[in-house]
Amino acid sequence: MISQTVLVALEAFEGDLDAARGAAAVGRGLCVGEAMLEVDLCPLDGIGDAHAHEPSAIATRLAELDFDTRMRAARAVVVGAGRLDEATLLGSATFEVATRARQAGVPAYAVTAVNALSPFDARILDLQVVLQARDVRGLRRAGEQLAEIV
Repeated sequence: MISQTVLVALEAFEGDLDAARGAAAVGRGLCVGEAMLEVDLCPLDGIGDAHAHEPSAIATRLAELDFDTRMRAARAVVVGAGRLDEATLLGSATFEVATRARQAGVPAYAVTAVNALSPFDARILDLQVVLQARDVRGLRRAGEQLAEIV
């Protein structure tokens, strides 16, 4: 049986849109409609702290969240951050999550306020779709769109 769980792993967006609020908004959108999806919220808070862009800090935080087990049990992963571009991805939790999903064969989708990824970069990360949303309402709509295609 194919899992109906979608793992939502977002970093903080801009302003007061922290990782937990952003992930919850996408999760609410994923639960709308007839898809009957289950949502596993995995906000990546604390990873945006000053020392968090060190690979060991990211790996430690993902281990604390039991990320790999949760990801392998999921039908898909939704990653996201306020800005996606080549410079901000290097050493970020979003890059690490997308890479782990690709290596595990789990489809990954992205949500961001600013998409500055080249098509090549999105392809390298194996992102199926990159949707843009700047606020809670937009993140919920992005979740609704993803529910139709996941």
